[in-house]
Amino acid sequence: MKKIYVFTIMILLSFADISQAGLFDSIVKGVMGKSSQETDINTTTIDNDKIIPGLKEALTIGTRNAVDTVSKIDGYFGNKDIEILMPEKMQMVATILKQAGLNDHVDNFILSMNRAAEKAGSKAAPLFVDAIKEMSVKDAGNILNGGDTAATDYFRNKTSDKIYEAFKPTVSSSMNAVGVTRSYKEMMNKYQSIITTTNMPFIDKYSLDLDNYVTDEAINGLFYMVGQEEKKIRTEPAARVTDLLKTVFTK
Repeated sequence: MKKIYVFTIMILLSFADISQAGLFDSIVKGVMGKSSQETDINTTTIDNDKIIPGLKEALTIGTRNAVDTVSKIDGYFGNKDIEILMPEKMQMVATILKQAGLNDHVDNFILSMNRAAEKAGSKAAPLFVDAIKEMSVKDAGNILNGGDTAATDYFRNKTSDKIYEAFKPTVSSSMNAVGVTRSYKEMMNKYQSIITTTNMPFIDKYSLDLDNYVTDEAINGLFYMVGQEEKKIRTEPAARVTDLLKTVFTK
């Protein structure tokens, strides 16, 4: 029983920053140090009063760190793993503009989308907190027995719809503030002026739902970062910052 709780803590520690490692090390050592002669009642008391709150605190700190990462300047744009790129249906537009030496219009549009996502990122924090508060013993068991991103999957299932609802209004207003719509129109106008004298196919400038596209990409990037944090403690020896972590995860 103790081993299960310890392993659960170690998995979920992937969401906590290094400064919190001592807290959870102490919690786990308190459990491991108990004699086998002690009663189940005492163990249960420690589990409920110490371990579960510890797990939830670790998750709270970790998800907040992930949100902070994507919410800062270049949180999306400076990270090639989650940078919001030109929509697939607009690739022809980007190619033609670049061939015409109008790279700036494409670059400005891409930058503006990422800036809008960065402004929306902070909206996820309270929703993660709510999901953590709702976590049941069964949820913890599923995380324990799941794959490398089991905790991330839990958050995605619990919060995706709510995060979309929170992100989209902010994305919409941010897109106006950082000039996404303006950049998009300028880019499409340049494209249209080029194709009027050629046989290039026309793409309707209003055929893309930018608000929806940027919102979806922002959410995907956020969960990607949460997943990366979760994987570190499972797979990277360097991320095991205490002796207890090394002991549990060294095979």
